[in-house]
Amino acid sequence: MALEVLRTAETLLALEVFLEKNRPDESVRNQVDVGYRIDNQSVLIYDIRADWRDKDKKIERPIAKATWVKTQEVWKVYWMRGDLKWHGYEPLAQVDTIDAFLNAVDEDEFGCFWG
Repeated sequence: MALEVLRTAETLLALEVFLEKNRPDESVRNQVDVGYRIDNQSVLIYDIRADWRDKDKKIERPIAKATWVKTQEVWKVYWMRGDLKWHGYEPLAQVDTIDAFLNAVDEDEFGCFWG
C-alpha cells in the first residue's frame, strides 16, 4: 500500500526542500547530482554520477532510506553499508517525521550516509 495522499504531499514538499538545499551547483549536475524516489512505503535518497567508463551513462548510488510503518506511525531509518545491504541506522533507528529523517541525513553525524 502506497503512502496516504496527504502524507505523500507532505513528504514530497520536504524532499523538494531537502534537494534544493543539497543539490550541487548546476554547472556540475551533469557529473554529480542528488535525487529521490518514493517506492511504496519507502523514500530513497541517492546520488547520481556519471559512469567513469561511459560518461553518457548515469549511475545511482543509494544514500539513505526511510520506510513508513503505518501501524507504529514512524519512519524507520536505514543506511547502506559496504555489503550493499540496508541496515538500520542505530543512532536514530526511527523518527516521527520525514523532516527528522532528512535532518539526520543532512547532518550525517557518523558519516554513514554521505561517507
